[in-house]
Amino acid sequence: MINRLNIISGFKDGRSYLKDVFFTRPFRIANISEDRSDPSLYLMLMSSSPGILDNDHYDINIMLESKSRLMLESQSYQRLFNMQTGAKQEMKVLLSDDSTFSYVQHPIVPHEKSVFKAHNVINLEGKCSLTLGEIITCGRKHSGEVFLFSKFQNLTEVFHNGKLILKDNILLQPLLTDVETLGQMEGYTHQAALIHINTGLCDMESLIEETYAGLQTEENIVFGVSQPFANAMIVRILGNGGEQLYNAFRKVQHKIWQTEKQINAENQELQPAENYI
Repeated sequence: MINRLNIISGFKDGRSYLKDVFFTRPFRIANISEDRSDPSLYLMLMSSSPGILDNDHYDINIMLESKSRLMLESQSYQRLFNMQTGAKQEMKVLLSDDSTFSYVQHPIVPHEKSVFKAHNVINLEGKCSLTLGEIITCGRKHSGEVFLFSKFQNLTEVFHNGKLILKDNILLQPLLTDVETLGQMEGYTHQAALIHINTGLCDMESLIEETYAGLQTEENIVFGVSQPFANAMIVRILGNGGEQLYNAFRKVQHKIWQTEKQINAENQELQPAENYI
């Protein structure tokens, strides 16, 4: 079953707004913007389904107009149910010049024998900012389902002005490969990855230092923060709790969001006064 979601985040009179939205079941979109003094747009992606089912095909398209700032949130943990054939998700995101998109999802819970492939294609135009975070669990750990899913793959490709600048491919097949070995999960049950790219002016080195210092306060995790190129930061974490990793990523996300919002406010040009005769 094909399930579609289309979102256009517009910008008018100094504010971001939901310009257009279209969705089919089980998707729903809620505007969760609370502070009227905040010109950014906050949306929550909701679903009437308990999770992704066999043969589901999620088709998500998001477009941000120039100067628009959108923070998208998920409603809850995403469950991948027992499957025979498999399910897939395709997400395409277009960031116009001077726009900002931030999306950190709740953890994904792949059930026994689930098969899932996600493909994210993100196009950045001009100077814009992207933050994308994902957390993968071992399954229903408290029910005894630890790495019993068949396959999980998440491929993310990021383009800037038509040129591929980052490609990240996560592939887990625990029934074929020992996930406990060195270079795999190494005894941990959850893994998380956060990508941040700012193609405008950004002090990435300071952000990396602050992110590293913040994650050092977390217990029972191992993590790394890398800089694949001048305008990018990638954070990877191994841990044992989905909520802990989600909260850690949300802290990083909000730090980036607030810092860039402040920079945008400081750089905003004053409107010229009208000349009266």
